[in-house]
Amino acid sequence: MSARYSIGLDFGTESGRVMLVDLDGGAEVAWTVVPYRSGVIDRQLPDWALQDPMDYLDVLRDGIPKVLRESGVLPSEIVGIGVDFTACTVLPTLRDGTPLSTLPRYSGNPHAWVKLWKHHAAQPQADRINELAAGSDLLRVFGGKVSSEWLFPKLLQTLQEAPEIYAACERFLEAGDWLVWQLTGEERRSECAAGYKSMWIKGVGFPSREFLRALDPRLENAVDEKLSTAFLPLGAKAGGLTAAMAEATGLLEGTPVAAANVDAHAGVPACGVVDPGRLVMIMGTSLCHMLLAEERRLVEGVAGVIEDGIVPGLWGYEAGQAAVGDIYAWFFRTVERSPEWLTEGAMQLRPGESGLLALDWWNGNRSVLTDADLTGVLVGATLATRPEEIYRSLVEATAFGTYTVIKAFEKEGVPIRELVACGGLAQKSPLVMQIFADVTNREIRLPRSLQGSGLGAAMHGAVAAGAFRNIAEAASRMASLQEHSYRPDAAAHAIYEKLYAEYAQLHDYFGRGGNNVMKRLKALQASVRAQGKA
Repeated sequence: MSARYSIGLDFGTESGRVMLVDLDGGAEVAWTVVPYRSGVIDRQLPDWALQDPMDYLDVLRDGIPKVLRESGVLPSEIVGIGVDFTACTVLPTLRDGTPLSTLPRYSGNPHAWVKLWKHHAAQPQADRINELAAGSDLLRVFGGKVSSEWLFPKLLQTLQEAPEIYAACERFLEAGDWLVWQLTGEERRSECAAGYKSMWIKGVGFPSREFLRALDPRLENAVDEKLSTAFLPLGAKAGGLTAAMAEATGLLEGTPVAAANVDAHAGVPACGVVDPGRLVMIMGTSLCHMLLAEERRLVEGVAGVIEDGIVPGLWGYEAGQAAVGDIYAWFFRTVERSPEWLTEGAMQLRPGESGLLALDWWNGNRSVLTDADLTGVLVGATLATRPEEIYRSLVEATAFGTYTVIKAFEKEGVPIRELVACGGLAQKSPLVMQIFADVTNREIRLPRSLQGSGLGAAMHGAVAAGAFRNIAEAASRMASLQEHSYRPDAAAHAIYEKLYAEYAQLHDYFGRGGNNVMKRLKALQASVRAQGKA
């Protein structure tokens, strides 16, 4: 049998990754990273995070030909293409898919650009949705709160702050779905992002017209006018590569393209996880917690529990932390010390030795509080506090955040027996991984491929092409776990239990209304900044 390969297109926060994967064993034959030329546009406006959709096309035009050249694989040997995208990342377009940001008459308006997942300026709109839906089944399915990161808050923000952009927008969609559209020439949207990020419930649909009208009368017909009611399941074929895209990438016209996936969700089967009870942590700038279960439970703060949302036949839960690697990177920049220097110093410290405790809300809280207006806290600093001590306390805080998520699942009877970690942090930082193991008191396994999202996208591309019957079969052939793992230290965990008790008190005091000082400070900051611009 001739060699068969698939391509995984993994679109992250700062760059896109192209992976060429052998279907017989899942070997990563070649891969490349293409940074976005415009990066993240987030310095001009507080709480905004925008991107240029044209940067995504550069990943296709530059990255795919490069992996073909480096691998020597023939275009005829590529059986399928899969796409995953960080979500909820959305953009407004014309009916033919042209982004409004590319049109001169709209390019000066920030609402015409891509709103990245970590765009949090729609928090007031999320607050209004949560207020209107309080106590309803609609919110309980999504962990009790809608996040400012999701589609409807971002769409409502566009309507209320830039009605001219809302009027010009004929399609409002996930960037992953838009990429599939560019590849195939067909608008084909995925169930995955719709279920987890757009308040779409399988078998029910979107929130009702009455609910949308109550949010804003102009939003009543948004589903029919801007969105869609037709969605493809994961692993479905969305279409074939267009002639123009075939010429731009060097692939064959008609090569099957799978429906888009969310990056974290794609990483689960790439870790070999297709069964309940193992929590997959996709660890990068943020952290996504993915869990499979045989039944639905309403768990506080999850970003959704969706039937067939990750693996067909199971309920897929998503939770997460809005910043992990981003917090570490902020600290590296702030103290102007290298990660290696700080890590070496932090590794010499024992749990509790620094006397410090932090809350990991530098980019708000995604789970379990779902509140982008929360901010970071550091307690216990003195004139003798050293940078490596602060760094370790920040790592511990992010581990406590994950422990909070685990406890929320356990409270509702959803078991978690083991952790599986993939992503850049899992690959690069033994310190981080050991602290997470010690705090959660669970063994952490690592997949053979630490580029799980890209591999998962390639696996779904292979399924869409018919190379495998389903994603479970693809996982059995293309994914596996390493022998190496991180095992918890009992003595360290005992100390971390004491620290976590303090963390939990701070968590509830600042996060559940005991003291809304964080929100008052942000409001004051916004007021002062506005006065300065007047």
